[in-house]
Amino acid sequence: MNRIHQRREPTLTRIFLVIVTFLVSAKFAGAQAWVPPRGAGSVNFSWQRIDTTGHRRFNGFVDERGQSINMGLYVEGEYALTDRFSVTAGLPYVFAKYTATVPPLPPIPYPPGDQCHCWHGGWQDFGFTARYNVVRGAFALTPSLSVGVPSHNYGYVGEAVVGRNLKEVRIAVDAGQRLDAISSKLSVQARYSYAFVERVIDIPNNRSNATVEPSFLLTRKFAPRGLVSWQRTHGGLSFGSKTSATLPFPGEVNTPERLAQHDRIMRDNYWHVGGGASYSFSRMDVFASYIAFVGGADTHVGKAFTVGISWPFQLGEAHPH
Repeated sequence: MNRIHQRREPTLTRIFLVIVTFLVSAKFAGAQAWVPPRGAGSVNFSWQRIDTTGHRRFNGFVDERGQSINMGLYVEGEYALTDRFSVTAGLPYVFAKYTATVPPLPPIPYPPGDQCHCWHGGWQDFGFTARYNVVRGAFALTPSLSVGVPSHNYGYVGEAVVGRNLKEVRIAVDAGQRLDAISSKLSVQARYSYAFVERVIDIPNNRSNATVEPSFLLTRKFAPRGLVSWQRTHGGLSFGSKTSATLPFPGEVNTPERLAQHDRIMRDNYWHVGGGASYSFSRMDVFASYIAFVGGADTHVGKAFTVGISWPFQLGEAHPH
């Protein structure tokens, strides 16, 4: 989604694009091993729906409670200041609704926001990312630094919430390889990130994330891709399980203080798999993806569907790699 148009933009349009680039960002991003050339960027609008069909407890047991729907509008902008350095920034708007027909298991409280079974919405977290490409070509290596800051003091108790209301700093490295020996149309990208997350009641809640994303340029304009995603939380609380003798429910959520904070400091470990595709038009790209939540512990069971539009742009003369 980084094609460059040589047509010169009107001055007001350029100013608007620069402002959007520095003020908006998506909550999610795939592996980004290659940085666009200097002066190039894109503005992306995405809509995502997450259907939560239950929870996967400590030992993998699926508890079909706590169903919810989460929808978000993500606006992402990226701009390359040099041929190696780019910046991204932004803010998503999120809607959430509790859809379960039965209340949570005791001693978990029934939050008022969930009891009404109504939609709740609000701005989530400001996100800022800086990427620097250290190796480029058929193989690319790009470390990055990201910061997430809540946009306001929003609620975090229950399922129908905007987010966790926690600050975090993420360091990551993206690697990409074009597999020319197999096919000039095939490539694979991978990412590893480590997040330093704000502590709550002195419980560590940092996490590691990794993704692998193969893609194939089926035609000059159409590119399908696959995705495998993994998360491991370094700390957090485990809910235990009704079927566990070693950690029966509610597990480590065993004090009033922990119960009040458990929604944002759970030990969320998961495996997700999915796929998607993008199609390029003359002045924009469209893309879509589907993700299934296939495994893990102390995490959600469900699926996510995303669609979006990307507008690439060029400020000044292009400087191709």
